[in-house]
Amino acid sequence: MKNYRLKSIVLMAIFLLQAGVCHAAGLDMFKGVKPQVLRISGGTAHIPVMKEAAKRIMKFNPDIQIIIAGGGSGTGIRQVGEGLVDIGNSGRRPTKREIKKYGLKMYKWAMDGVAAITNPQNKIRALSTKQLQNIFSGKIVNWNQVGGDDNPIDVYTRDESSGTRAVFWKKALKKSDITTRANVVVSNGAMKTAIRNDPFGIGYVSVGFIDKNVTAIALDGVKPDMNSVKNGQYKVARGLYSNTKGVAKGLAKKLIDYLMSPEGQKLVFHKGFIPVR
Repeated sequence: MKNYRLKSIVLMAIFLLQAGVCHAAGLDMFKGVKPQVLRISGGTAHIPVMKEAAKRIMKFNPDIQIIIAGGGSGTGIRQVGEGLVDIGNSGRRPTKREIKKYGLKMYKWAMDGVAAITNPQNKIRALSTKQLQNIFSGKIVNWNQVGGDDNPIDVYTRDESSGTRAVFWKKALKKSDITTRANVVVSNGAMKTAIRNDPFGIGYVSVGFIDKNVTAIALDGVKPDMNSVKNGQYKVARGLYSNTKGVAKGLAKKLIDYLMSPEGQKLVFHKGFIPVR
């Protein structure tokens, strides 16, 4: 028994030591980096991961400053292509035209699902693809038409440069129309806030943004979460990309390498996304 306990203690000590080495090794690539600024913009789904990575990096090396802005996937692609930022994040693959125009290189470091959400007060927990199409197109205008209470439906969507919108429109709505009466919000965070404050609202967000403040709607019987996205059951999924003008280099390359490292991929997982490694 004593030998067993001793062996357990030694194994635990080795595990903790290895974990510490892994953590240090992840950030070691930023050691000795001279004062400089890294500018990032684009997809809002990426922001929780980017902010946490930036926080760790800047704490490890205070000479590094990382500035992060949203704006949506289209903005990130355009701004990195025009040299306004060092990394342009997108929740969709840049188009062939964008890649050719800007000379982009793409780096996918996570997978994500996009889910329809409602207010927790709404008793609707599942919809079919056809019902979702009819709600977002404006053909269904009252919750009682899909088994809910007699209340009007308030539709929320993202602007057309949004990668989240592009994936939802293509894979959940099957490219059907979105009503012009829909309320347009600027980010995943803004969408979650809007639905949390509107008991009659319906919108969509990255699965990584779903919490107790909103209800994720099962689509055709499949509930959107990390497991259903990872195993392929939930089909409304996408990659999260960081794009650079030409091959990533310097501090931009180090940040992308960090996100792809074991420590970075663990961060991706803890923020509600699916690691690619």
